[in-house]
Amino acid sequence: MIEEGILAKVNAGEMLPLMEEFYTIQGEGFHKGTAAYFIRVGGCDVGCHWCDVKESWNAATHPPTDVKQIVDNAAKYSDTIVITGGEPLTWDMSFITSELKKRGLKIHIETSGAYPLTGQWDWICLSPKKLKLPTEEIYKKAHELKVIVFNQHDLKFAEEQAAKVNENCILYLQPEWSKRDKVIPMIVDYVMQHPKWKVSLQTHKYLNIP
Repeated sequence: MIEEGILAKVNAGEMLPLMEEFYTIQGEGFHKGTAAYFIRVGGCDVGCHWCDVKESWNAATHPPTDVKQIVDNAAKYSDTIVITGGEPLTWDMSFITSELKKRGLKIHIETSGAYPLTGQWDWICLSPKKLKLPTEEIYKKAHELKVIVFNQHDLKFAEEQAAKVNENCILYLQPEWSKRDKVIPMIVDYVMQHPKWKVSLQTHKYLNIP
């Protein structure tokens, strides 16, 4: 049971259920290959069956952590910060992004977009999920659309999502890791036929890094 004072700070975004934080190389999407500090926040009810971080779903298993401490840790390592989850927009991101901005840091988010967009972002990677679709607002603001492809139907879903984003949004298809041997040939063929799309791979897994 979280005490009332801590709960109030969590609700205000001054504390967040921190699952893990680490310095690594961004492995996916537009910024792949870039050194970045990752802040993984617990809590997600989108429930993708193929999620490779299911341990992030239950926010109660991750301790509420003071945001200023998280920011202090992040500022030691990199000028590029990636906030991910779980689903980070479950929580109010206004305070943490304001504190990171005070340090002059570039802030990226990886989100399903299922909750209202809060915070100040230099880069928004929208990875929509069928079970809980994004809010209309985030389609207009996303810099990158990354659709995870598990089966053939996901290509149809990808096109439906691409029709909603802004014209400058970069479009990616990314194979679901456990199905990559089957899905990659399908994605390659699709991108060659529909060159508005690009292929995203989880290169950090090939590099054997977090």
